[in-house]
Amino acid sequence: MTRAEPSIWRSGAFVRLWSATTVSYFGSFITRTALPLAAILVLGAGPLEISALRGLELVAGLLVGLVVGAWVDRLRRRPIMVGADLGRAAILGSVPVAAVAGVLALPQLLIVAFLAAILTTFFDVASRTYLPTVVSKAQLVTANSALTASASAAEFTGFGLSGFLIQLFTAPIAIAVDAASFIVSALALGSIRQPEPPVPAVVDREPVFREIRDGLHVVLGSPTLRAIALAHGSTHLLWGIFGTVYLLFATHDLALGPAAIGIIAGIGGAGSLVGAALAGRVVRRFGIGQTMLLGMVGFTVGSALIPLAPSGAVLAGAAFLVGQQLIADSAGTVYDVVETSLTQSLVAPRILGRVNATIRTYTTLLSLVGTIAGGILAELLGLRAAMAIGVLGGAAAFAFIWFSPIRAMRAIPADFPITATPEDAPLTE
Repeated sequence: MTRAEPSIWRSGAFVRLWSATTVSYFGSFITRTALPLAAILVLGAGPLEISALRGLELVAGLLVGLVVGAWVDRLRRRPIMVGADLGRAAILGSVPVAAVAGVLALPQLLIVAFLAAILTTFFDVASRTYLPTVVSKAQLVTANSALTASASAAEFTGFGLSGFLIQLFTAPIAIAVDAASFIVSALALGSIRQPEPPVPAVVDREPVFREIRDGLHVVLGSPTLRAIALAHGSTHLLWGIFGTVYLLFATHDLALGPAAIGIIAGIGGAGSLVGAALAGRVVRRFGIGQTMLLGMVGFTVGSALIPLAPSGAVLAGAAFLVGQQLIADSAGTVYDVVETSLTQSLVAPRILGRVNATIRTYTTLLSLVGTIAGGILAELLGLRAAMAIGVLGGAAAFAFIWFSPIRAMRAIPADFPITATPEDAPLTE
């Protein structure tokens, strides 16, 4: 009889990591609303300016994504996360300072969005790579579920609170809350004392671009990682298209007001919270592969409810959107938790940063493609048709998982099947 793993909540390192990310998530959801509203309400920005804000965030992730992976594998992950938090606090803190001084301008907001996205890329890649240091492989699904549940709760409350903060104190002051949250996150991360594995000595490091190439080779050479990347990219293509046309569809075709749209978005956070809570149980019942397939089916079917929402019937249209939030968000969260845990379990720690960065860069590229395609398709075919085409991204993701080794997987691997870059050893799974 095997001894049960201790609770993750008995690990001081994990509790501090969870606390840091929870606070950071909460502030970030406030800024996600407040930054564009600062451009709109304070500076009178129009659609092109708001599009530029979002586009710069995606471009920043594309420019540095692969390099970030190489540096995360070269250095200790926790100091990278602390540095990224403090950098984001300073960058975002410049917005309320400039607003109070009366010198806030659109170029500053564009620079803030760009630099913050670069630091967020560093933080996210380091965070996904750092988690296996503080919990065991058997605890990864539970730990990722807890982190995802925090993000869902932050989404549920952060979006709602952002409206009140902006209404009471203006958008730039609301951004100050996010800046403060990053300081709290940095302090919590800085208090972790659990040692990390040793990093490669400077004399043993390969050139950065060779390390980037090795990371690409690992993902492309592994049928499992390749399927994960392709599936994840397909879902980001879907949401790139949806993100471009969703608000237009909800307001023009369904005649929903801002308040109703905000409430529906908050329900999505509740759906994600349910998915995070159920992920571990579903894996124990159906296994890794079947859980990922079930999650992708629910995500795709739920997403299809949006283009099926009837026009001219406000309550019915809202019901379809609520259904999408509950079904797609909960099922998609189950998929995300298991996918993240599987990647962390397959890949040895010393190359995990490059693998995470490679997948993230690819999905960011697909998000950008989807964002552009969504606008073109909506202009040519209409809003509803554009989203219907976007749903095909979910169907493609299901196919990538089905025709891969993942479909037959039952449990998290006991060791690291992918242990080395190609110069060191062949890839095995």
